[in-house]
Order: sequence, then C-alpha cells, then structure tokens
Amino acid sequence: MDNIKGAMSRRFVMGDIHGAYRALVQCLERSDFDNQHDMLIFLGDAADGWPETKEVIDKLLSIKNLIYIFGNHDFWTLEWMQTGVADEVWLNQGGKATVESYQSGVPESHIEVLNKSFLYHKLGAKLFVHAGFITDQPIEGQTMSTLLWDRSLAKRALLNYYSNVQEKLTTFDEVYLGHTPVGIAPFLSGDIWLMDTGAGWTGCLSMMDIDTKEIFQSDSVPSLYPGIVGRSRK
Repeated sequence: MDNIKGAMSRRFVMGDIHGAYRALVQCLERSDFDNQHDMLIFLGDAADGWPETKEVIDKLLSIKNLIYIFGNHDFWTLEWMQTGVADEVWLNQGGKATVESYQSGVPESHIEVLNKSFLYHKLGAKLFVHAGFITDQPIEGQTMSTLLWDRSLAKRALLNYYSNVQEKLTTFDEVYLGHTPVGIAPFLSGDIWLMDTGAGWTGCLSMMDIDTKEIFQSDSVPSLYPGIVGRSRK
C-alpha cells in the first residue's frame, strides 16, 4: 500500500479524534493541509465521545490521499452501522454520542470507509497501527484483537521513556501508535511514536509531519465543546 495516486507534497500522521470535528478542522487548518496532494495516515478511532462523528468522517472522506487505520471504536461503530445493534459497553464508552450524530441516517460511504480501513499500514520501514502488536511475531499474522486493543507495546515505550531509556523495541525504523493517551504532545520513545494526546478526554488532537516531525495541535477539545462531556471512563 505504499503507492498512493497523485502527487504528494507532505505526509502526515494523526492520532485518535473521537468525534471532535472542530479539533480536526483546527489541525488541518494549522498545518495548511492540502486535501488534494498531502497524505494523511489516520491511526483510527474517528468515532465515540464528542458529538460530531458523522462530520469527522465526512471531513476525512474529503482527503484524497487518506490512509485510514482501523481502531477499536471504529470496530464498534461499524458493527452498529451494519447490524443496528448497539453494544452496551460501546454506548458507555462514547458510542451514544456517535449514534446521536447519525440521527439523519448512516451514509453508505461511511460504512465503506470503515470496511476498507487497514489493520496496519507500512510506509517503507515505518509502521502505522492503532493499538500495538507483539514484537516477536510477524505483523502479517497478528490478530485483529491485538492490533486494535493491545497496549503492551505502548506500555513498554512509556516505561522506557519515563525511565530515560531509548531502547529500540521493534525491527521497524519507526512505529506510530494511537489508542493509548500520553499527555499534551506526541513523543518518541526509542522507535515508537505515541500519537494519542487525549482528544477523546480532556486533551487535544495532534497531527505530525512524518518527515519533518513538526507537530500541529488543536485547542483542548473540551474548550471547543463547552458544556459537553467527552467519553465516559466506565
């Protein structure tokens, strides 16, 4: 999947959005993102938490060179879109806001983009995956559950970072993870970039130029949705 049609001037990666459309717009505007030429690798979880999941996916679909990585909240959302059955755990983890954002119906294009999203994406020697993977096993054979949910790699990276150990943890040059919120800005630990800066909670949304490492961030998401609470911690 390294070959994307069309000229590309810049390549970006973005962490979990969780329905925060206003934060997504801010990041795209602050990076001067070009919808026709720039690439965006989105690490998953467009849905659940803040009230504008439908608008988030509409905006992502406007990006010509979009690589959408499947997240665990995307999994729950797609399951609901296809069956009409809303898992109670999902509803309590932000799914209620997603259901409410689709009161006028679910566009087929939204089901399609989630159905066609990637469990992981390789870009040269760089790997992009939502949650993580087992480092002593080939990425190609790992389960969806591991790629969407497993935090063991992120936890190892966090432990090394806060212990001031820059140990390389994988065979890739760089690995980009979402799923595990890390604080106010993305950071590198060894070969692991942790990109989720808590947009689903009280943090902000972050995107980064993959080549220059310049970071672009939204305002804190609660400030963009005054009076609204994001994801439940149940």
